[in-house]
Order: sequence, then structure tokens, then C-alpha cells
Amino acid sequence: MRALCWEGVGKLKVRDVPEPTVRADGDIIVKVRASSVCGSDLHLINGFLPAMREGDILGHEFMGEVVETGPGVRRIAVGDRVVVGSVVACGGCWYCRTEQYSLCDNSNPQPVFTEKLWGHSPAGILGYSHAAGGYSGSHAEYVRVPFGDIGAFKVPDGVPDDSVVFASDALPTGWMAADFCGLTGGEVVAVWGAGGVGQMAARAAQLLGAERVIMVDRLPERLATAADRLGVETVNYAETDVLEALREMTAGRGPDACIEAVGMEAHDVGPAYAYDRAKQATRTQLDRPTSVRQAILAARKGGTVSIVGVYAGFVDKFPLGAAMNKALVLRMGQMHAQRYIPMLLERLVAGEIDPAYLATHPMSLEEGARGYEIFEKKQDGCLRTVLHPA
Repeated sequence: MRALCWEGVGKLKVRDVPEPTVRADGDIIVKVRASSVCGSDLHLINGFLPAMREGDILGHEFMGEVVETGPGVRRIAVGDRVVVGSVVACGGCWYCRTEQYSLCDNSNPQPVFTEKLWGHSPAGILGYSHAAGGYSGSHAEYVRVPFGDIGAFKVPDGVPDDSVVFASDALPTGWMAADFCGLTGGEVVAVWGAGGVGQMAARAAQLLGAERVIMVDRLPERLATAADRLGVETVNYAETDVLEALREMTAGRGPDACIEAVGMEAHDVGPAYAYDRAKQATRTQLDRPTSVRQAILAARKGGTVSIVGVYAGFVDKFPLGAAMNKALVLRMGQMHAQRYIPMLLERLVAGEIDPAYLATHPMSLEEGARGYEIFEKKQDGCLRTVLHPA
């Protein structure tokens, strides 16, 4: 089969690889119909997660058709059109039983790296390096999904592929970001990052009761899309001071909740950004926490900061004093796909959410390397590249 593989830092190539096979009773094999490029994939191809190996297949946000099942699979059948959560979960450990699926004890078969780095190993993630289990990803014609009864969900009739593909990752990640804010109605929520996850977080915040949502980004076309599609207010950090703008927009108090949907390669302007770039380039810090800093400083006293942008290691100049003295609630994590996807499929059917507009650049799998370039360089108004195997 054909698959988009990592060939070294910044290098991708479509090559012939062996087709996946059922290895365990709970496995399913999915013929991929749509696989989206996610912002967190860029951290892998750019070498910020040092657990990639040449030939690794990328991709973790996808949907397709089940073509084979293991003997232990009961809920999913051959022929089902399914969307698959990017996080692998066993369904039986304490974390899965308490719906904290991204913390699964049993789905990462290569836990040593993350145990040493983070103290414990979280769940495995499809196509997300050997730190997350070494699973082959979805930028391929076929993909093996472990624990298929737990991680794959039948797609309702009438929901198109390029809409439901985002129920794999961007939509549940955005929903969890808003869920973490503990909204009860009437809040002002600020979202850093107007990409796919940020826009889904904004929509989720609206559905959960936020009165106003303000999006922070620097790309006019993304901000315009968010304003047009979602009716949010916008702040362009390349043109204005974010903290001053948010104070002015909230009568000096600050947002009730701040969502960070950017991650370790956050962009900014000014000397702090140059400092972060230098520190990250020399590996004296692993992540650029620019947007996290802003979110903590912007949030009102007693507010919440929800972090769903991916971070891997240690950062410098973290405003711990602001978080403590402002009595902020900090919540963060990889999304619990299996908790949210069934509910989100119902909302897709009801028309409450339609993320199809994120699929600005549908392309063939063979064009995958070019698709990543367009996405990374944010060319041609790209929100998401979606790869379709022939």
C-alpha cells in the first residue's frame, strides 16, 4: 500500500509499505477515506518530538471503512463507515473506566521514554512517534486500529466524510478545551489560535453557554473565517497588544476563561518571542510558551486557563506567580476522544456543528508532502489539508 512517511526532519515521502494486519483480537483494519493534517503533526516532522524513526507513517485524524476485524471485536463490523479517535484506549483500566481515555494505562507499548520525561506514560496515539506507542498513522491507504470496539465509532448516514473526519481529533479536542472551562452561561471566552482546534473550541464554548468568544491570531484570513462562520470577535496580535485589547473588550476585568489551542511552536512578535525561539533552537527549552503566558496574564482573577495545544517538555519564564496570585484554575491535556465523539456525532447530525469548512484543501495521498507544505506555511488560506487515498 502507499503511505506518507517521515524521512527525517522536515522531509516527507510517499512510499510503498506493507499493508497492516490484525495482530490482536480487538484490532480492526480501516480503509482510509479521509485523513486530515493536524497542527500537532508539524511538531513531529520538525523534530520537536525526538522519537521519530525513518519510515514512520504520519497522521492521526481520520475516518474510513472497516475491511477486517479481529475475533474479539463485537461492536464494529466489516463494511461500517467509522471515525476513529486519535487516542488509543483499552477501555478497561482505571483511567478508561473514569473516562480519562488519554491517560490509559495499557495502550502505549513503549512507555519508557514518556515515563522518564513526564513521570508516567499517558495513552498511545496513532501516528504520533514511538513516544506515543510507535503506531502507524492514517496518511495511508489502510491503518490498524487497536481496541477497535473502544476507539472506532459508526458514522451516521448523511454526514459527509470531510465533515466527520474532524470528529476524530479537532472537534473533540476543541470541545474538551471548552468543557474544561466549566462554563455555566454568560461568560467571555478568549481562544488563542484560529486553526481547526481553536475554531472548534470557539463553537463548543458558544454551545456550552459563552456569551462572547474572542479569537486571537495573526492571520487575517483565519480571523475573517472565524468571524464569518462563528460570529466571534477577533484580535490580531500582529497589529495590537493582546493584553490591552482584551482588557478593553472586557471593561478591564479580563476573559472569564482563556483557551490555548496553539502549542509548542507558538508564534508571536517582540523580544519575548525572539528569546523563546533562541531557547528552543538550542534545546535549552523544548517548547515556546508564548500563548500560554498571554492566556495566564489575560485571564481575569479567579478565571480558568484551558490548554490543549501540544507541549512536550520544559519551558522558561512561566508566569507561575500570576497563576497563583490570581487564583487561576489551570486545566490541560490530550483529548479524551472516546468520551466526546458519540455526543459530537449527534450534534453533527442535528446541525449544531459543521466543521466541513475547515477542509479547505482536499488532496490526494500522493500530494501529501505538498499538502503539508501548504498547511505549515499557511498558504492560500489553508485551514486544513485533507488527504484522500485513491
